[in-house]
Amino acid sequence: MTMMLKTPELSRRGLLAGLGGMTFCLALSSNGISLVSEAQATTLANAQVTPWVRIAPDGTVTILTAGAEMGQGSMTGLPVILAEELDCDWSKVKIEWCPADPAVYGYKDPFGPSQLMWIVGSRATQLYFNDLRKAGAQVRKVLIANAAQKWGVDASTLKTEPSVVINPANGARLSYGEIAAFGTIPSPLPEVDPKEFKARKDFRLIGKGVPRRDTPSKVNGTAQYAIDVKLPGMVYASTLHSPVHDAGPKVWDSIDPTAPAAPPESWNDAEVKAMPGIINIVKLPNGLAVVAEHYEQAKAGRDALKVKWSKAKADGFDSDKALESYVKIQADPNAQVASLEKKGDVAAAFAGAAKTYKTAFRSDYGYHAQMEPLNAVVRINGDKAEVWEGSQAPDESRKAVAKALGFKEEQVDFHQCYMGGGFGRRSIGDYAGECALIAKDIKRPVKLVWTREEDMAQGMFRPQSFQCLEAATDASGTVTGWKHCVVGEGQFLLITGIKIPYYGVPNQQIEMRGVSHGIRLKHWRSVGHVFNTFAIESTVDQMAADAGMDPIEFRFQKMAIIPKARKCFETVAQMCDWKAPRPAGHALGVSITERSGSLGAGVVEISIDRTSGKIKVHKVWVAVDGGLIVQPGPAKANVESAIIYGLSGVLHERISMKDGVVEQSNFHDYNVMRMSDLPDEMHVQFVDVDTRPTGLGEIGNPFIAGAISNAFFRLTGKRLRHLPFTPERVLEALKA
Repeated sequence: MTMMLKTPELSRRGLLAGLGGMTFCLALSSNGISLVSEAQATTLANAQVTPWVRIAPDGTVTILTAGAEMGQGSMTGLPVILAEELDCDWSKVKIEWCPADPAVYGYKDPFGPSQLMWIVGSRATQLYFNDLRKAGAQVRKVLIANAAQKWGVDASTLKTEPSVVINPANGARLSYGEIAAFGTIPSPLPEVDPKEFKARKDFRLIGKGVPRRDTPSKVNGTAQYAIDVKLPGMVYASTLHSPVHDAGPKVWDSIDPTAPAAPPESWNDAEVKAMPGIINIVKLPNGLAVVAEHYEQAKAGRDALKVKWSKAKADGFDSDKALESYVKIQADPNAQVASLEKKGDVAAAFAGAAKTYKTAFRSDYGYHAQMEPLNAVVRINGDKAEVWEGSQAPDESRKAVAKALGFKEEQVDFHQCYMGGGFGRRSIGDYAGECALIAKDIKRPVKLVWTREEDMAQGMFRPQSFQCLEAATDASGTVTGWKHCVVGEGQFLLITGIKIPYYGVPNQQIEMRGVSHGIRLKHWRSVGHVFNTFAIESTVDQMAADAGMDPIEFRFQKMAIIPKARKCFETVAQMCDWKAPRPAGHALGVSITERSGSLGAGVVEISIDRTSGKIKVHKVWVAVDGGLIVQPGPAKANVESAIIYGLSGVLHERISMKDGVVEQSNFHDYNVMRMSDLPDEMHVQFVDVDTRPTGLGEIGNPFIAGAISNAFFRLTGKRLRHLPFTPERVLEALKA
């Protein structure tokens, strides 16, 4: 669907001035974000303040949301948290996107001092939770104070019901809209102690579930994605980059569209410019953009380009050979090592061990495979620019566009759109910055659309890796020593999920040995947890089998498992009736799963076609401790989505490179799971706890590989050690 947009003409200050009722603002301080009154906000010279909550005299409560929406439900879930403490009638809530201003709307980066708006790594609910509760509680206090003043009573004697303040002494009632019509906002706003937050038993919204606000528009086709945006005078661009990657040694080196990287040296300029509709060919620091009146013309021009590229870092790269070279790097005593964890006396544990184990695992590159092609729209008006994009990190896209144009960030207005899939790829604004460069050159609004072939050729990928694990057990069979080394490219992308805080092994040595090939890499759903958890849980299962023990009992008795993890295993065992007989040719496998503060355990039931090598996953069960569940329906859907994404990645998806070029080009040779391969049943259960919410968007993925591999062993007596488990690799394993 195509929609014509109007130019936003209201400034934020103008919006404030033009609205009736009460407007609350948000201010950044050393203690994070907090509400302030509009009057107070306007006295904060040079302070970064902006609207957050508005209550109109008709009772409408407008809540701005930072939850970038790609189907996971954060757009609705975050306002639910605020509305709960505000004690708001949800039917009167209106949701708007918040501006791309992290200083005001960002959460505190858990790994640094910055404020971020990145909806990545299952961060949205867990990192906004307390700030939004406080904001809602503050607004509720102000409404009660205004009602108390009007009635001449003590505010502490009043209570609220959804969007109404009530005086229990005489039954008097004032709606939030009525209060907004006469109320004032004190300066400063009242303080809220977390002890004043609602008790869980009093929740009306959290844990109950409300319909997602994005669903109707996605069903009736009115939801706006950036690819739907159409502006007056807009032209279309299609880019071509060097087929050979040229990323720097650091992961973020590859994201800057203004940095030279394997630029074009020469091309058939005149020939392509003579094609119908072609307006120009823009040389970019790392490629070419063909600009035309219509997208089909731009793509035809892009496809007709014949380019001589400058040398790139990944020239001649062979991913299969590189992966095998990691084996030597792991064994090289002189290789550079980054220590990730050291506990106890590992050498003594292995020297005194009754038995030791050594295992090795491999995993290939993975592509994000988001359904909506990467795209953005940029319009430049003098010293101002606007960008339309569906972004997991609108602050980063705004920053990328500003950098590309030589603007300050406040000169760029970002218009958030829905996303047709993200999975970690849409969080850096590289293609939006590229679109800005093209718009600057063409001097017209530009819509840039990357082709599927371009996206796949240019990554960015989940890195490939080689892993070596060693374990030591004492005379009782208890695991006393643990070594884990991962080799590959991608720094922190390699190491997430490699530690085992859920197992109390006393002596541990965990390390990384890095390489650099110049391949463009990026966070992928669950990042390194996918291959690290696979290696860890396959090794644990191997020890359990060697000990002749049930794999769940082995974890309980020999791995010093923590109570939180034990509860998850107990729950999933009950869910799947772990010890019940299965149909002939079927077997179960189990694995722990961990990500973004959440912990869980998952079980799969599989069968194998021994002729074709195809693994069929029939049933999946997973028990998750994700803290307090804000939106049960979307939470369950997130876990189920991650299960499907994980199954596709583990069984089908693989990127390979020869002579520095990606061998796959589209979905005909990059295989994603089809509907016919979906499990017959998926069962998700959340452990009932009253702790702060943790991430749920990725927890359904890390256990998949280990659980399938362990089920495969139960069925065949063979181990799978290379992701993905393609039919060819399954047949090789069966023959081994």
